[in-house]
Amino acid sequence: MQKQTVAFSRDSSNLFFHILTRCNLSCTHCYINKDQHGTRTLDIRTIESWLSLFSEKASSTNLIYLGGEPTLHPDLALAVKVSKKLGFKSITIDTNGYLFHDILDRISNDDIDYLSFSLDGATPGINDAVRGKGSYDKVLEGIEKAVSKGFSCSMIYTVSEQNLHELKRMPELVRNLGIKRFFIQVIGIRGASSKAEHPLQVSRKAWLGTIPETAEKIAGQGIIVTYPKVFLDPDEIFECAGNVAENFFVFPNGRVYQCPICEDFPLHSYEIRQNRLVPMPRLNEKDLFALNIPEGCVMNKLLQSQNLVYDTGGRPEHRIACCMLKEEIMPSRMAL
Repeated sequence: MQKQTVAFSRDSSNLFFHILTRCNLSCTHCYINKDQHGTRTLDIRTIESWLSLFSEKASSTNLIYLGGEPTLHPDLALAVKVSKKLGFKSITIDTNGYLFHDILDRISNDDIDYLSFSLDGATPGINDAVRGKGSYDKVLEGIEKAVSKGFSCSMIYTVSEQNLHELKRMPELVRNLGIKRFFIQVIGIRGASSKAEHPLQVSRKAWLGTIPETAEKIAGQGIIVTYPKVFLDPDEIFECAGNVAENFFVFPNGRVYQCPICEDFPLHSYEIRQNRLVPMPRLNEKDLFALNIPEGCVMNKLLQSQNLVYDTGGRPEHRIACCMLKEEIMPSRMAL
């Protein structure tokens, strides 16, 4: 296997496009904040117009359709075909597995690169406590159906104190599912998570004691595994993706963020107005990207600092990486 830290690149970008905020589930860690993101469902003409704002670099841009639950959108299939014509580098649909509007019958595996399914527990008891009753069975059913139709599938597991203990059981669960990629995400303290009664963020000791080992076991089964760096090694230099890469998080009310940690606040870099991408006046998230602090990520320090620990001298015991910095493990047969 080959493990590497995926560096930020000026030559590629990611467009996380939330085409609605409506969802059939109410996950305990949902980051959607309707006061900040709106309740609008974008019509297909608006989707096409907004996609065109980023189409100049479509050939080097990975497009991810999100919600809410994007398959609840009646015109998701049309949106996929529009983005395919615009020539985006890759197209992914993130779904909770319910696959509304017969989406698998309205698009083909030639139209998208991945269907990415969210599962947050190795058992129904844990997953359904996080995501909603019946969602565990629905995800596995959806993956089986998608794989049988030839779609490339991936899985997303969002780690929190609520489900960290079950991550170690995931290698066995995914062994025969037919997925090609596995993403481990760290919970962000925003949206529903910011209102949780009990702490959800995972400690450095718990993260490092579980995630790398489990990721290697899953990769050993021929699956590409990606997970956030989170905690920098002592000799690693902190770098903010906002200063290097182009990542855009677009919401139905027209807000465009470049840092997902900021999404609970009106700190967005841009706003789409009359189908134009308009830079926001100071002060916004871009003004904070250049700040250099001992804790590493300034956004983490300002907005979700529960994962920071200080010594008796008031110095941080570790630094937090940019949330967009990833570790990736390629199975041996792919690394050759």
